[in-house]
Amino acid sequence: MRKLVFATDNPNKVREVNELLDNRFKITSKKEIGCLEEIPETQPTIRGNALQKAMYLYDRYKVDCFAEDSGLEVDMLDGRPGVYSARYAGAARSDQANMEKVLKEMENIADRSAQFKTVIALIIDGQARLYEGIVRGKLAKKPKGDKGFGYDPIFIPDELDTTFACISPKQKNEISHRGKAVRQLISFLTR
Repeated sequence: MRKLVFATDNPNKVREVNELLDNRFKITSKKEIGCLEEIPETQPTIRGNALQKAMYLYDRYKVDCFAEDSGLEVDMLDGRPGVYSARYAGAARSDQANMEKVLKEMENIADRSAQFKTVIALIIDGQARLYEGIVRGKLAKKPKGDKGFGYDPIFIPDELDTTFACISPKQKNEISHRGKAVRQLISFLTR
């Protein structure tokens, strides 16, 4: 079984990816290889951050790895929160505060179009590959649902009439940005 290190501390992301991989790979977290420091995310794009995180692990630990970065991009907010999605309302990285800030900025705006984007950077034997998943949708006017994490309670994908937070993780993985990017990763790894 191929072993890959996932450059994240977010257990929700690890769970989502493991469900998609369906035990075809041994995924370990960065903590499991002794990487306890926070990996820098200083790039101005989601793509840049994903690559920066993967390169950080590969350069320091010499392991095959992948990293992902995701963001909510709201059309009427010029793509914000985007690369700053996790810390949009401040360094505390509060999902609730982030949602509240976006909803406040979107008050009285009719066009609620948005998208979720994920970029996965895979590094195997020093070679980097990038995979991108996007799901279009719109913002709800208030949070709905108790499943998921991040902005899931306020994002309604075009394929549904409800938020990501109202559907099962399996249903979300079938249409989500992360699911699309992970399926591209799996396609490469299993060819």
